[in-house]
Amino acid sequence: MTALADRAIDDLATELADVRQLARGFFEKEVAPHREEFAAAGRPSREVYRTAGSLGLLGMSVPEQYGGGGGDFRHEAVLFEEQVRAGDSAMQLGVHSGIVPHYILAYASEEKKQRWLPKLCSGEWIGAIAMTEPGTGSDLQGITTRAVRDGDDYVVTGGKTFISNGAHCDLLIIAAKTDPSAGARGLSLLVAEVSDDTEGFHRGRVLHKIGQKGQDTAELTFDGLRIPASNLLRGGSGAGRNDQESHEGRGFAQLMQQLPQERLICGIAAAAMIDAAVAQTVEYTKSRSAFGKTLFDLQNTKFELAECATIGRVVRTFVDDAMAQHISGTLDVTTAAMVKYWTTDRQFEVVDRCLQLFGGYGYMEEYPIARMFVDGRIARIYAGANEVMKELISRSL
Repeated sequence: MTALADRAIDDLATELADVRQLARGFFEKEVAPHREEFAAAGRPSREVYRTAGSLGLLGMSVPEQYGGGGGDFRHEAVLFEEQVRAGDSAMQLGVHSGIVPHYILAYASEEKKQRWLPKLCSGEWIGAIAMTEPGTGSDLQGITTRAVRDGDDYVVTGGKTFISNGAHCDLLIIAAKTDPSAGARGLSLLVAEVSDDTEGFHRGRVLHKIGQKGQDTAELTFDGLRIPASNLLRGGSGAGRNDQESHEGRGFAQLMQQLPQERLICGIAAAAMIDAAVAQTVEYTKSRSAFGKTLFDLQNTKFELAECATIGRVVRTFVDDAMAQHISGTLDVTTAAMVKYWTTDRQFEVVDRCLQLFGGYGYMEEYPIARMFVDGRIARIYAGANEVMKELISRSL
């Protein structure tokens, strides 16, 4: 390795350390003190997104020409790790920064990138993506929301549920069928600029969940929502004619191209939560007495924590390897599915075992381990249920 390459690695390490410190301070000072307030409201304030944007924490992997930080996904990963370690589950940064901007970067026109991305990176706008429907969970091919071309617009009808950032969002990527007879090839992605006053767009109730109570998860209804045809996300597979119709039907391929990053985000969060759970449990058991010893001195406690720490090391190694593949552009759908299912299963296992070592206190909401238990349960369901991940993996065998 050349001296120049060594210097670049050192510079990146320093930069990521600075991002980590900045993110840690943000969550400690701007988010954690409002945990109960956000939980009572069922959503975080818009101000915390603007604050994050002003600090340069949003869109760190978006090019500078679009208002981003000009970094890569490693910068985003540091942010997601620090969010988990701070115990925040209110801000849905994985969607806002880790998912939505990358669909726009990959498939939107230059004009739309210039319009949308700076507002997402500044926190002026909050982004969301609407895939899941009341009758369709992980089966994206079963989507029934329709988008019908009418002159220079698409007219969208249908409904979505479990939409993260749904009650807050200003920019919404909608998965809809432009040709219901074509199966997966009839699915398209359209971007809507929305507000409470947008005709044909209705925000339903903010959903009450067993965990992540401060995170905005909502139902959305489209009743004749008009979206400019120019907001159709193009790019991806199916290159050919330049007419509008030739760009329809690429949504499923676009989703398949982007979902590995979404599933890697789940793995990053799982690794961070396992690390946090083990660290907090070690600290607790060393300070708590039982039967004339600290809890940590008991053989069962030491063995449990030894196993959990080992699981954490293996999870971290797996995630780091997947991260390296993703940065180099080689992370495939199968590996991403393996990461998502296996790490989130291990996350649930480790947090459960650690909670047990807290005894009755582990069941009390004021203890972070209890919040980890309920906040983390959804990880085995969203971004594609773990059973679906196993189905995807099996297709490669």
